[in-house]
Order: sequence, then structure tokens, then C-alpha cells
Amino acid sequence: MAGAIGNGGRIVTSGGRNPHSGGPLAGRMAALSLTLVTAAMALGFAAIHLFIGRLEWLESLPRNRFLSFAGGVAVSYVFLHVLPDLGAHSAEISSIAGRDPVRVESLVYGLGLLGLMVFFGLERRVRQSRQESRHRGEGDRMREDVLWLHIASFSVLNFLIGYLLNNREEMGAVSLILYFGAMVLHFVTADLGMRRDHAEAYDKIGRWIIVAAVMGGWLAGLHVELPPIAIGCVFAFVSGGIILNVLKEELPEDRDSRFLPFGAGAALFGLMVIAERTL
Repeated sequence: MAGAIGNGGRIVTSGGRNPHSGGPLAGRMAALSLTLVTAAMALGFAAIHLFIGRLEWLESLPRNRFLSFAGGVAVSYVFLHVLPDLGAHSAEISSIAGRDPVRVESLVYGLGLLGLMVFFGLERRVRQSRQESRHRGEGDRMREDVLWLHIASFSVLNFLIGYLLNNREEMGAVSLILYFGAMVLHFVTADLGMRRDHAEAYDKIGRWIIVAAVMGGWLAGLHVELPPIAIGCVFAFVSGGIILNVLKEELPEDRDSRFLPFGAGAALFGLMVIAERTL
């Protein structure tokens, strides 16, 4: 894995050599700097979860331009970053495991599909629970067990995203910034959707659980180094959740999305990804 982060935040190349030629001290300083950067990014994720309630104006209809722009970025991220990275992970896993590349590729994309199915199933259960409550005359609410299952699943996704801040296939500065930017916009739309489903529970305790999850994932990423095969599988599963959020937030007719901001977000982020990978 080129430019991965090892235990304790060490930067290593695929050959196990420290890429910094200034000696051990320079390597430790670079690792510390990277740790501080990813810590700031994790805190940025946490801030979104804590203060998303102050951004309710983004949910106005016709859909706010910012959310449509965020949706465009998310779509571009999926097609130009997530899917190519899944292909890269499958190739690496095939090389390490000595397995047929076609079968490994099917396995990796299958994990992405599994992630999408799991989170889609949870979303459907939330909708069904609210419909059942309305039919019983109990208002637009969901059962307690469904509510906490929804929060728990979102926490798991946040834990994995926090972990991947320190353990990803590409750890260059530009790649890390693109990952952070895409996840910020992903969290804005995802948190608005979750708070729309159960605002009281989210504000009272749900957001704190999710913040603990993303910070816990970041800490785990510093001290627990999974093998490349496992990281590839984690990334594939997380990708399914991201793709589901794109479909859920941008495609339904009641979202009343705006095409120009959506297209601008997709084009801008796409150009940034292409430039990062070709220049």
C-alpha cells in the first residue's frame, strides 16, 4: 500500500521505508503533523454532528442550492473516487491473497452492495415504523427499537469513516483533503436526514453517540493497523453506505433538487479528483 499509516501514525511506503529522508526525528515530526491534521478533521466531523440543528434552513423547499451542490459532489465522489478505489482494493487483495482477480473484484463490489443493502433496509424500516405510528393515530414517530437501531447503524458508519482518516489506500495530502471534503458534505446531508427522522432523540443523545463513534474510529485508526485486505473490505462496505445516501437524498422527487448547483458540484469535485490523480 503506497503511503499508508502504520501503528501509532507512522508513515510507511509499500516497501516499509520511511519516505522522509531527514532521519527518524523528521519522520516522527511528519507523523505528528499528520496526526494533528487528521485529529482536526475528525473534530470537524464531530462539529457537524453536534451543530447540524442550527442548519435547518438548508432543508427549505425548493431544495437549498447548497444541498444540491453537496449532492453533486457526492455523486462525483462515488464515480471518480469510490468506484476506482474499490477496483484498486480488489487488485491489491487479489495480489496479496493470490486469488483470481475477477472473483476478488466480485467479492469487493459485493461488500459494497452489502453495505448499500444494509443501510437501505434500515432506512426502509424507519419509514415503515413511522407509517405504522401514523396509522395507529400516534403521530409521525417511530418505535424506540427502530430509532436506536438507526442511530447505532449510523454510528458504525461514522466509526469506520473516522478509522479511514488514518488508514486509506492513498494518504497523500490532496487525497486526504478530498476525502475530508466529500465526507463533510456527506455528513451534512445525512445528519439533516437523520434529524428529520427523529429530531428529539438526535438532539438529546443520538448526536453524542455519533460523535463518540467518529472520534473512537479516529483513535482506533492511530493504534490499530488492519491488514490491507481488511481495510479494502471496510472501505467497500462504507462505500455502499455513501452510495445509498446519494440515492436517498438526490433522486426522490420530493427533494426538488436544483440541477445547476448539482452539476456544478459534480463538475468541480470531478476536476479536482482528475487533477489529483493525473498531475
